[in-house]
Amino acid sequence: MNAIPKRRAGMGASLAAALIALSLPLWAPNPYLVHLATLIAVYWILIAGLDLVVGYMGLLSVGHVGLLAIGAYGYAILAGTVGLDPMLTLVAVCVLGGVCGFLLGLPALRLPGFYFAMATLAFSLMVGEFSLAQGDLTGGGAGISAPMFGAPFDTPDGFYWFTAGVAIVVTWVTWNVVRTMWGRGMIALRDSEVAAAACGVPMYRVRLIVFTFSGVTAGLAGALFATLQSYITPETFVFELGLFFFICIVIGGRGSIAGPLFGTVVLTALPELVAPLARFGQLFYGLLLLAIVLLLPEGLGQLHAVFSKKRKEKHAHAALTPDLDVLKAAILANREAA
Repeated sequence: MNAIPKRRAGMGASLAAALIALSLPLWAPNPYLVHLATLIAVYWILIAGLDLVVGYMGLLSVGHVGLLAIGAYGYAILAGTVGLDPMLTLVAVCVLGGVCGFLLGLPALRLPGFYFAMATLAFSLMVGEFSLAQGDLTGGGAGISAPMFGAPFDTPDGFYWFTAGVAIVVTWVTWNVVRTMWGRGMIALRDSEVAAAACGVPMYRVRLIVFTFSGVTAGLAGALFATLQSYITPETFVFELGLFFFICIVIGGRGSIAGPLFGTVVLTALPELVAPLARFGQLFYGLLLLAIVLLLPEGLGQLHAVFSKKRKEKHAHAALTPDLDVLKAAILANREAA
């Protein structure tokens, strides 16, 4: 009986958060806050797909920055150099990211955990070297410019609304995926591959499809990232950026969507919050990560479980004090009636 009110409350909170996010340009005190929020939305589009791989399937993928670079360079080349329509190019880079994720997953997903992480890392390094070596195509070390979208998305506010809308749609898709049998299958694979296989979960196929989907979201995020930056170079897609995506999920907590989203917001905004102490930025970043790992090993999502447990214990141990006068009157009335 309590599930329906809780679900309605969750949907109401999600709708309110979406409306606040979409109205940001109307009340933001300065344009830079809109730019920062756009960057958070772009990062989240990639992390939402990566969360299915890392948080729900338990795979250590640290090389999604390579797929981000493929989407960014693909958009810059097709929309800038070739001159295709930006919206059509956006669809093309989604397909390109999915194809690259599929081709990477075919051999890599057969490897055990640590070696899978090394395979994704090697892939990201290969993409960086390729973009640096192919100067005629990617601009080499000098980089390449990325065109803006057409009206009404050619302004900072318009581009933010477009990016935030895409992020909301991606969040809705991933939320629906984890609520279906696919979500239960991914969690089963994460917790016990043997038990999942015994229950008939097609381990390799599920992993390959989910990893391909994460490639689609990474390609989409890459195109939007290139547009936001307006100019990209190989130095833009460093290993630390891929590690950042992974850490957002670790801090947010596995098996959750709201947790990694909150982690993305906090870790993206943290360098700006400590800007007056810029030289200590990495220190704050490291202290936050250390505190989460030591105090909340399951991520920020563990806070909700802790509070829920305390609330249940409070209700379970609440003493019931009977009203003796009412009970006595009821017994006497029953005797008189008999």
